[in-house]
Amino acid sequence: MKKTTSLVFLVSLLIIFASVLNQVKAETCDDNLGLCKNCDQRCKAKHGPSSVSKCNGPEGTCMCTHECAPAPKLFPAKVCVGAIDMCTDTCPLSCCDRLCAIKYKNGRGGCVNYVGYRMCICEYSC
Repeated sequence: MKKTTSLVFLVSLLIIFASVLNQVKAETCDDNLGLCKNCDQRCKAKHGPSSVSKCNGPEGTCMCTHECAPAPKLFPAKVCVGAIDMCTDTCPLSCCDRLCAIKYKNGRGGCVNYVGYRMCICEYSC
């Protein structure tokens, strides 16, 4: 029974990670550059030639719309994630990290709380 529960828990955890990865997408951002003086020139100098400036009146504010920097990836390319055990008082974060390093090449570990359980999750090169 314990192995079945652990397997169901691990599969659920991996599904959650996958769904979070799909939600990260690039968008446009707005930057308030203050007064309108030289608005377009300052916008393009700060955010590149594809940025678009808009000035709200001669004494208004300069808004610069630009492509946002790419969001950092949760896991870099060629990195896998796996769970190896539960984190406990006898095996806290440092123990989890050590176990991941032993089990996986370039493995790093951390404790993740999930539905009342503290799992030791490993990131490793794959």
